[in-house]
Amino acid sequence: MDNAQTGPQRLVAVVVTYNRLEKLQATLARLLEAPAEDLAAVVVVDNASTDGTGDWLATLDDPRLVLRPNASNLGGAGGFEAGMRFAMAGLAPDWIVVMDDDARPRPGALAAFHRLDKSGCDGVVAAVYFPGGEICEMNRPSRNPFWHGREFRRTLLGGGRGGFHIEPEDYAGPGRAVDVASFVGLFLSRAAVERAGYPDGSLFVYGEDGIYTLGLSKAGGRLWFAPEVSFEHDLSTFNGQRGRFLPLWKVYYYHRNLLILYRMAAGPFFWLALLAVLPKWLSKVRHHSGERRAFLRLLGAAVRDGLLRRTGIDHARVLEMAERR
Repeated sequence: MDNAQTGPQRLVAVVVTYNRLEKLQATLARLLEAPAEDLAAVVVVDNASTDGTGDWLATLDDPRLVLRPNASNLGGAGGFEAGMRFAMAGLAPDWIVVMDDDARPRPGALAAFHRLDKSGCDGVVAAVYFPGGEICEMNRPSRNPFWHGREFRRTLLGGGRGGFHIEPEDYAGPGRAVDVASFVGLFLSRAAVERAGYPDGSLFVYGEDGIYTLGLSKAGGRLWFAPEVSFEHDLSTFNGQRGRFLPLWKVYYYHRNLLILYRMAAGPFFWLALLAVLPKWLSKVRHHSGERRAFLRLLGAAVRDGLLRRTGIDHARVLEMAERR
């Protein structure tokens, strides 16, 4: 793609928040710094926060700010579904940009997005960094290795995530096509949403972005990684937690939703992929001393429901499985 102005287009941001008021305040300050021609509106979906978020939001009077409080916590997936549906129905966007409450565009990112020639793509994927400048690994976009020979060979030869995710040097390059992206700095055209629909809110949390963007790609949508459009992700929530799920209930959603994503990606090779990942998942039990029985209970339920593609479980049931020792 070329960096050519294609005329003003109406951009609406969707931000999902839950009990991270300080992060949300920084994100909204950054978004509302942008002029109206770069950002027409900001939809904030509050997933029934209990930390004063709703009261603080009620004090704001920016005309571009639209509040969509939920009566209960619908998770990230439910929040993005609700926010995107509202934006499309009521705010007439040409493009929607989605992000968590702890992620925000770097200064100039929205202007850089508008300068892009977007005629050849349905979605634009931002380069996401930690505040210190390091590439944010969890937001590194990827190409489906089962669709591309080069990525398939690299993954098969032990490349791990590096086999199918874009490489660090791509962040300094001219951009490239990708198949899967996160909901941090993902710009979706109206045509993309009309083609792919909305995120599946029943997924609750983890992987809903990968499932949605892979579905868009399977439907013929074109995603373009644009390194000149950059976001920061203040991901302090996970500091010191490598290898351990905190809180424990996340074990269920993480593994169930990954199975659904892997089946979409691998197609007829899914069962071979399953044999490769299950031992790795089981080995994570070593990080959960004192709660291993609960970990295995959650993982077993996740594998069962992932294989059955069953997403209707009540969140209270997941919490109960995590709490029983």
